[in-house]
Amino acid sequence: MLKEPMTMEGYDLLVEEFKFLLEVEKPKTAEEKLVAAAQGDRSENADYHAAKEKLRFIDKRLFYLNSMIEKSQIIDPSSYSHDKVSFGSTVTILNIESGEEERYTLCGVLESEPENGLISIHSPIAKALIGKEIDDDFKINLPKGKKEYEILEIEYKNIFSLKKNIRTKTDFTFH
Repeated sequence: MLKEPMTMEGYDLLVEEFKFLLEVEKPKTAEEKLVAAAQGDRSENADYHAAKEKLRFIDKRLFYLNSMIEKSQIIDPSSYSHDKVSFGSTVTILNIESGEEERYTLCGVLESEPENGLISIHSPIAKALIGKEIDDDFKINLPKGKKEYEILEIEYKNIFSLKKNIRTKTDFTFH
């Protein structure tokens, strides 16, 4: 089974969402379905069909979250030296062609926010970065062509201190 690396915070958030859906959202929606079913003819009962559909979404999400929990590999990136790029490294790279600097932090798929520089360890650029050191050059094939980069800096910053979109219980619900 392919392991899914993630931080302890990422794992805790995953478990929190799973428990909330299983213990709060699913029972509440099942009750809504029962109340709607008691109103009579189910064929034209919008509330009944909405609750039924919502339960289907909850079950799909629970299945997905459960599989991610089973595959999770909790990693503490603060315990790494970050002399070389590894899980949790924040890497500043130089696009050799454009001269522009870019910064990425390698994290788990569920922790990623590409728009904020948090990229999945499975992404092509993360795969190209793993194991590299400062001053290393590397090339990567991207949809817009081949690009060449140089690694300027490798450091550790807590992934969750960089996140802008941390999910909460209101994000766990299905509307």
